[in-house]
Amino acid sequence: MLSSNLTKLIRTYSDFPKEGIIFRDIFPVLAHPQVYAELIEMMASSPICKEAEAILSVDARGFLLGSGVALKLSKPMVVARKPGKLPGDLLSQSYELEYGNDSLEIHTDAIQPYQNILIVDDLLATGGTAEATGRLISKLKGNIIGFTVLIELEFLEGRKRLKQYNVHSLVKY
Repeated sequence: MLSSNLTKLIRTYSDFPKEGIIFRDIFPVLAHPQVYAELIEMMASSPICKEAEAILSVDARGFLLGSGVALKLSKPMVVARKPGKLPGDLLSQSYELEYGNDSLEIHTDAIQPYQNILIVDDLLATGGTAEATGRLISKLKGNIIGFTVLIELEFLEGRKRLKQYNVHSLVKY
């Protein structure tokens, strides 16, 4: 039932942020507290969450989901942010998007060696962001236990780039 509620609430915009891209907007979900709560419950109840010692969420829509999952699981939350958003000692990782290039940064002390990390984000598309996030965790010697995302764009085959990990998605297009 939740999946059908989600697909009704997720808005689709053509040619955003550039021509040829179909943007899936999760913000309308936030206007429905019961659906949003059920969404967090479903993400947090994924079997891959059981081994998580910390939740890493990705700038910026991933924060909306990762913070809820971290709170539900009573686990610390770590963030990977776009450049220039975090102070202090940082690691950086560049990656390719469906429509360009970007990079992410993380504090050098955000993850302990061998700590089990669950990555939470809103969307899995080409897998570039997820792969870059994984590289940051690996640089810090963290252990990636898997990914949980709200939306997976299957036609972009991002899951193939993450084949060594468990990937859980709630809505697939």
